[in-house]
Amino acid sequence: MASRAPRKKAASLLTALVFALGFAAGRIPISNATPPRSAAQTALGQGLSAQGEDELQTLIAGASLANLRWPNFIDLRDQVFTFYQAGAFSLAWIRDNDVTVQARAMIQLFETASQKGLVAEDYDGSRWQARLDKMRMTASPRTEEDLIRFDLALTVCAMRYISALRVGRVNPQHFKFGLNVGPKRYDLTDFLRNKVVYSQDVETEIDRLEPRYAGYQRAKAALATYIQLAAEGDGDILPVPDKVIRPEDSYAQMPQLQRRLRQLGDLASDSDISEDATNYDGPVVDAVRRFQGRHGLEPDGLLGRRTIAELNTPLSVRVQQLQLALERYRWIPTDFPQPPIIVNIPEFRLRTMREAAAPFLDMEVVVGKAYHHRTPVFAKYMRYIIFRPYWEVPLSIQRAELVPKIRRDRNYLATDDFEVVDHTGNVVTDGTVSDDVLRKLRSGAFNIRQKPGPKNALGLIKFMFPNSYNVYLHGTPKTELFSRSRRDFSHGCIRAEDPVALAAWLLRDQPQWTMDRIIATMNGDQTVQVNLEHPTPVLILYSTAVVEPDGETRFFDDIYGHDASLEQVLSGGYPYPN
Repeated sequence: MASRAPRKKAASLLTALVFALGFAAGRIPISNATPPRSAAQTALGQGLSAQGEDELQTLIAGASLANLRWPNFIDLRDQVFTFYQAGAFSLAWIRDNDVTVQARAMIQLFETASQKGLVAEDYDGSRWQARLDKMRMTASPRTEEDLIRFDLALTVCAMRYISALRVGRVNPQHFKFGLNVGPKRYDLTDFLRNKVVYSQDVETEIDRLEPRYAGYQRAKAALATYIQLAAEGDGDILPVPDKVIRPEDSYAQMPQLQRRLRQLGDLASDSDISEDATNYDGPVVDAVRRFQGRHGLEPDGLLGRRTIAELNTPLSVRVQQLQLALERYRWIPTDFPQPPIIVNIPEFRLRTMREAAAPFLDMEVVVGKAYHHRTPVFAKYMRYIIFRPYWEVPLSIQRAELVPKIRRDRNYLATDDFEVVDHTGNVVTDGTVSDDVLRKLRSGAFNIRQKPGPKNALGLIKFMFPNSYNVYLHGTPKTELFSRSRRDFSHGCIRAEDPVALAAWLLRDQPQWTMDRIIATMNGDQTVQVNLEHPTPVLILYSTAVVEPDGETRFFDDIYGHDASLEQVLSGGYPYPN
């Protein structure tokens, strides 16, 4: 950085002097341009005149190019400067006054950016054809300024596109997500110079930047399908019925319902159902159940307000959900060894990677409440398991929830197996609470914890992946909550439907921990900590679109509003928060 500043300052002073003398008042035709000043420039790219070099450096220093869709490239200025400095300030995408094959390949990628979940206009997708046409015009000779602006525009768009594919457009830490894209950041100058500008296969080089996750590839394929569906149109809106439509009920909108279900693939295209049918039954009910299951609804086959609303959701919204899913895949740290545990918050599910050389787990979870107790998004390593854990009640819960209950019933602690402890862990009382103890609980001088056992809010197993949020996975005595279709009930931690299976999966490389021993330890009389020989990465993610290995695309409610927040930031255009 220190070595660049004097060069830019000198360039700026030189430009001011040239303009003062009147030599830079007009555009410099190519035919009159000064020949390249060195052999190095010829080798690196089409050289510029001294005035051309100065103009290029001035444009870079200003970090703005008016003919771009998003003119401000202040976030890339240093990398753009380094890129051209490495090429002796020659043009990178022009040879013999013509656009290179590599430049045309990049332009094609810009124009088809939607296929990768990006927005083509962010990279001037619709503007490049006119620029190429202008480059081919012979009636109006191209000037050196024309070539400079074309070349610089392509460099900026290429850097934006490459960075978007590699680490996403927005830094997740802008949303206070605990995902660090830093280790994945590319040296854009090096990549463009050594992998793209002279590449024989630009598309392949660029494709290598994308996440290798199978789920990412499936989401990309689903996106192409939904883009096509959206282009076909949404069809007629289904009116919300006055009362819930049940199987075997008469339903006047059966033809529209059938068309929508066929369009979405929930009803087979060759289903033998009359277009004039008005009775809601048979394969259509089955198709509605499948649709409900794919959209986070109870698959009961009832046509109520929520199901109709999901059926009427514009396909453009589904396209957007898949685009945001791809963006978030790019945020996932690539330095995590396989296989990680993944919890998807809006889906209320925990999975292990299918590619792992281990049994595949898939279970329901309960996550933090949408209001005030959201489960954070982050990535950490699972390091140990605690059987028969104590629940150390957070001070916020102690003051807001337990102290009022104790005030009403001084014997509340004994009823639910709680005890009061001082800051050294000594038990003060597990029975009647005195006025003095209650005052110290309110002040935080004393704390409450729940004893191990069947009443414990953490269940009988706690899974620890130390993090600044104090969030972890655990069991729960309230297993009835797993029957709900929406499961945001916790204070932020994640309750697992089958903690025994998860413990066995994590301890699979420690043969002394058999299933029998796990169950015996859970039901024993001691708290036991077991350190994992191989710490396992845990990814707590947020995606309202998921594509299963069989190709089924599933959509979920934006329960925390993260999709809306991300879309709002993306709509503002470059430079995005980084």
